[in-house]
Parts: sequence; C-alpha cells; structure tokens
Amino acid sequence: ELERFAQSCVESGRYNNVSEVVRAGLRMLLDIDEQRRAFVASLEEAVAEGDRIGFLSIEESRADIEAAIREAASAKAG
Repeated sequence: ELERFAQSCVESGRYNNVSEVVRAGLRMLLDIDEQRRAFVASLEEAVAEGDRIGFLSIEESRADIEAAIREAASAKAG
C-alpha cells in the first residue's frame, strides 16, 4: 500500500522519484518529532514553574480564565 502511494505521488508529478517521496516523509517525521519534543519540554517547564511558584486550584484557574476573557472582550469592544 505504501509503495503504491509513493508511486502515485511520482505519477502525479508532485515528486520526481520515490526517493523524494521518502525524503519528504522523513522530513515530516522529523518535524513532528521536534514538535513533540518542544511540547514535552514546555510541559516539563510548566511543572517546574508550578513547583517553584505553586499551583492554582481549579477555582483560581477558572477565575483567571474568566478575567482574561472579560479583558479580551472589553478590549475588542473598546
């Protein structure tokens, strides 16, 4: 199935040969892996920040979010 797909990409003119299709696929995998690593790093940073400054309760988080929404709405209206 993958070989047929790669060949159809070549036949459609999007790529000159199957090697280009494979390289494009590998570049996409590299991009996805980098995005995953960046996401994991941001989660780790958020946990570290929470450890440093403390965590908010659900109620505190909800109040902060609602305040941000109100602020954005008033800035948009004004």
